[in-house]
Amino acid sequence: MLNVLITGVAGFIGSNLADRLLSEGGYKVIGIDNLSYGIEEQIPDGVEFHKLDIRDNSIYSLFKDIDFVFHFAAKNCISDCQIDPVETASINVTGTVNVFEASKRAGVKKVVYAESSALYEGSDKLPTPESEVKPKSFYSVSKLASMYFAEAYTRYFDLNTTALRYFCVYGPRQDYRRSIPPLFSSFIIKLLRNEKPVIFGTGEKRRDFIHVDDINDFHLMCMNDERTTGKVFNLGSGINYSVNDIYEIISKLLDSNTNPEYKADLPGEAFANLADISSAQSLGWSPKIDLESGLKTSIDFIKNELAKGNI
Repeated sequence: MLNVLITGVAGFIGSNLADRLLSEGGYKVIGIDNLSYGIEEQIPDGVEFHKLDIRDNSIYSLFKDIDFVFHFAAKNCISDCQIDPVETASINVTGTVNVFEASKRAGVKKVVYAESSALYEGSDKLPTPESEVKPKSFYSVSKLASMYFAEAYTRYFDLNTTALRYFCVYGPRQDYRRSIPPLFSSFIIKLLRNEKPVIFGTGEKRRDFIHVDDINDFHLMCMNDERTTGKVFNLGSGINYSVNDIYEIISKLLDSNTNPEYKADLPGEAFANLADISSAQSLGWSPKIDLESGLKTSIDFIKNELAKGNI
C-alpha cells in the first residue's frame, strides 16, 4: 500500500487522479484543499480529506509516511491572476515552496507538481519543446518561479521532483464555476441551456487539448518509472484546434444551431499552443482518447450536473 498525498484534491485534475488511484487499488489517498476553488462534492469517497491551505505550516504533519505527492493546488485562471498578482504569487509560489518544504522534511520519495504550458506564451515555436520557456503573464511567471524552487530543492536537499506542463486538459469535473469557465464547460453549459456561448476574440486562437484520463496514465508512470525523476514533460495531444473548430464540434454533438457571441479578447493569453510530446512518448506514453470521444464524457458529466441542479 502506497501513501499518496494530493493537493488541490477537490479540483478537476486532483479529484480525477484520486478517483483513478482508488479504483486501481493499492493506494491510500490523503487530500488537501482549502475549497476556495475546489468543490468538496467532487472528492471521491475513500479519500482522507483535510480542509487546509497549502501556505499553512499545519500541513506538515500530513506528509509523514507519504510516498508520493501530487501538487495541483493553485490559482490558475490567467485573467484572475492578471488582476491580482500578489495573491497569485502567494498561492502559486509561497504555497508551492511550502509543499516542497513539507515533502523534504518528511522524506517523501517524489513530488510530482504542475507547471503549465503557459510557460510558452512568448514562444513562436510550434510544436513547443520543453526548452522554450518564455513566460509573459503573471500566472506563467509564478509557475516559472515554482520551477526554479523545485530545482533548488533538488540541488540542496536531494528532493526528487517531476514537473508536468499540462496543455488544455478537459474531461469530467472540469471547473465550470470559475469567473471565466474553461472553454469546453462554457460552451456545453450554454448550449444545453439554449443560450449564446461567448467567444473572446475572433475564435481563431488554437489550443492543444488532452483528456484527463490520458494525463492520469502519465501520473501513474511518474510513480512507477524512475526515468521520469528530475525531468519536465509536456502533456498534450500534439494536435491543436481553433476555438471556432471546438464550437462547431460541440454544436454538432449537441445538435445545436445556436450562434456564439463574440466579445473583446482576454489579456495575457497566447494566440496558439501545441505540445511537443516527444519526451513523454519516449517513455512509452501516448494519448489514447480522441477529441470527440473525450467531449462526450464532458457532455455526459455536465448533463448530470444540470439534472442534479448543481449548475
